[in-house]
Amino acid sequence: MQKLAIQVEGLQKSFKGLHVLKGVDFQVEKGSIFALLGTNGSGKTTIVKILTTLLKPDDGKAVVNGFEVTANPDQVRRSISLTGQFAAVDEMLTGRENLILIARLRHLPNPGQIADEQLKRFGLTEAAGRLSSTYSGGMRRRLDIAMSLVGNAPLVFLDEPTTGLDPEARIEVWKIIKELAAGGTTVFLTTQYLEEAEQLADRIAILDKGKIIISGTLAELKKRFPVATVEYIEKQPSLEEIFLAIVGANQEK
Repeated sequence: MQKLAIQVEGLQKSFKGLHVLKGVDFQVEKGSIFALLGTNGSGKTTIVKILTTLLKPDDGKAVVNGFEVTANPDQVRRSISLTGQFAAVDEMLTGRENLILIARLRHLPNPGQIADEQLKRFGLTEAAGRLSSTYSGGMRRRLDIAMSLVGNAPLVFLDEPTTGLDPEARIEVWKIIKELAAGGTTVFLTTQYLEEAEQLADRIAILDKGKIIISGTLAELKKRFPVATVEYIEKQPSLEEIFLAIVGANQEK
């Protein structure tokens, strides 16, 4: 049986009388990509905050990497990494200094080398010496994700990681997420982009009104719906495909 990176049973949480989570249950296998979908306000970020020890649940059980989140929060934090919805970079530091800071906080050897590798990986080498306050929103997001991947944590939480990124940068992040999972890292992903979950996730769960209403692989979810009517039409390229083709051709000139 595959070992579990996350096990959640009966998770509940309320805020000022509003019952946000009403008994959430799910499991995430090690080395897999798990996508949690839901509308704004459905409780996705609340779940992420509980699993990363930023919030305490009112009831239920949550085990992360073998550690119960309320009983062993320090052990949980040491075994995970988190990218929240908003870029958490120090704008008084350069991009490179932000990465070096994280490497030092994680007590890693050769922090400068680690920073340079991450800058190259995320296409930020040319901006390495600039204050992060001068970065565009997309650049800050890439730097934030790069910082969260310093240290090779066995479990990475990505809360809407590609929000604000252009199509090229989003696809590059998808590539990195796939590489992480291929290397054995577990990825817990929340996203507003359904295509993102379709492209990346081994398993998908949909959260609605405080509960998981459906969970499974993409193939399993598709079986829940009637067979689609087959129609033969000329396929037109999507705007994203057009954008990437034009930009790619222009870069080759």
